[in-house]
Amino acid sequence: MSLKETLEQLKEETLAKIGSTQNLDHLNEIRVQILGKKGSITEVLRGMKDLEPEMRPVVGSFANEIRDHLTEELEEKKAELEQLAINEALEKETLDVTLPGDELNTGTPHILTQVMEEIEDVFLGLGYEVIEGYEVEQDHYNFERMNIPQDHPARDMHDSFYINDDVLLRTHTSPIQARTMEKHDFSKGSLRMISPGKVFRRDSDDATHSHQFHQIEGLVVDENITMGDLKGTLEVLLKKLFGEDREIRLRPSYFPFTEPSVEVDISCFKCGGKGCNVCKQTGWIEILGAGVIHPRVLEMSGIDSNKYSGFAFGLGPDRVAMLKYGVNDIRYFYQNDLRFLEQFKVKG
Repeated sequence: MSLKETLEQLKEETLAKIGSTQNLDHLNEIRVQILGKKGSITEVLRGMKDLEPEMRPVVGSFANEIRDHLTEELEEKKAELEQLAINEALEKETLDVTLPGDELNTGTPHILTQVMEEIEDVFLGLGYEVIEGYEVEQDHYNFERMNIPQDHPARDMHDSFYINDDVLLRTHTSPIQARTMEKHDFSKGSLRMISPGKVFRRDSDDATHSHQFHQIEGLVVDENITMGDLKGTLEVLLKKLFGEDREIRLRPSYFPFTEPSVEVDISCFKCGGKGCNVCKQTGWIEILGAGVIHPRVLEMSGIDSNKYSGFAFGLGPDRVAMLKYGVNDIRYFYQNDLRFLEQFKVKG
């Protein structure tokens, strides 16, 4: 039998073996037996040394064709057997991989963060800066620069947590305003800012009070700023927060750092001013304090009070959130109870 005939016979036998095998390990054994360094084709080709020189290229080319054909058949059979193995595993698997996956329980901003960002967005749209500061503050900036000297009775309302005689946890975000005013260059334009953040006061923890809460204070300083500018600004803010049909009213009040000072009320968003449990039957809800900046506060920051004036206000995002969402206990915001917090999950 010639070498070509031997190779042809070897090809047919190998194709039959490949077709009949149903095992990947057996298929690999066939590959090694036929195409390996010591395989059958290699053994046959060793007989080429006995061929006439002109026949060697012909037989060699024929052997390569057979090798390529068998290699292709082996790869196709391997892919077929691998797919069969996958199908068998899926038939035994109890998990239906076509079912939709579990929904990821993604987080969402805390409700107080949502309210604060909503307020910040209003003022960013009005051209204000958002400036943050220190939570541990000097007595000088927390009290003295706000026109609250050591013997001032207003300090009783701000009784706080002292680190030492001169350092405390800030009781309001006003120190940020004092620090910003003394640095601001008015030759480059007016100062318009809000200062959000946590504040601390030694207070009883009950449904409406907490030793820690949030505050956002606003400040504008420029030439010819009046109470009218303050009222217009607060109308924009409160209508955005509580509805465009809200009305506001200003009542005389007292704060050491503003003169004149006012308490700001909004018409009740629940009853429309008719009287209900939310507004305590008055038709109005107290929402924040504000006023025209006291000339002494401006002077302590190196600002000429004869040339410049301004207004300031402060509101509590905790109180805004309680009113907007009907929360009757401020402590819920800080207890990390998911049953409560997930009610305010942002949809998206």
